[in-house]
Amino acid sequence: MSSTGLTADQVRADVAGLLGCDEAELTPDADLLDLGLDSIRIMGLIERWRAAGATVEFADLAEQPQLAHWTAVLAGERE
Repeated sequence: MSSTGLTADQVRADVAGLLGCDEAELTPDADLLDLGLDSIRIMGLIERWRAAGATVEFADLAEQPQLAHWTAVLAGERE
């Protein structure tokens, strides 16, 4: 569990919920923009995750839209 209280499973579930897909379909290296995530939805996720205690900016996620990167950023393991 990260210091924000967000787990990799929670991040995956939140993204899958917005995309309307099964969590198992989201591979760590899949491009989430190619799967249909857009900037409005990313902002919604950021607000949700900030409410859970994460310190994250839009650029942190948009510049590298892969689930593995997002999980690392949210866990405080920035690359």
